[in-house]
Amino acid sequence: MSGTSRPAAVSHAVTNDVLMDALWDSLADYYGDFTSAAAEVGLTASQAKTLTVLRRGPASMRSLATTLHCDASNVTGIVDRLESRDLVRREPSPTDRRVKNVVLTDGGAQAVETVRAGMHGTHTALDALPGADRGALHELLRRLTGGPGSRTGSGPGTVG
Repeated sequence: MSGTSRPAAVSHAVTNDVLMDALWDSLADYYGDFTSAAAEVGLTASQAKTLTVLRRGPASMRSLATTLHCDASNVTGIVDRLESRDLVRREPSPTDRRVKNVVLTDGGAQAVETVRAGMHGTHTALDALPGADRGALHELLRRLTGGPGSRTGSGPGTVG
């Protein structure tokens, strides 16, 4: 027998249940960090998530409701509160004046950047990943969520 040892065999298969548990743990940590950072700037998680979505560009009230997985009436309340703080503004759609788009203001952009910067636990965890792992994680998440160029086509996307 040589002096070289072989890695121990994995005792369990990485089933969907195992992966879903790992995703849940990761998302719970991320959401807790996001919620705490949002509260530090006086925002609810839903308000901060709305601002995060709007970083990608203006969105109609209907598309926000779809992305946030909530009723249109709930989005109206969220947007009303953000608008009262000058973090977003409503403006008519250039293609359909019956539709109102929600647009991030400079103050809203600053608020979402402050939230993201305040997510210390998430930054610590991500900073601990070597470059190759960061690239692999990005690719896996892109494929899992149906991002641009993924094999799964369109999916729920990511926020935060």
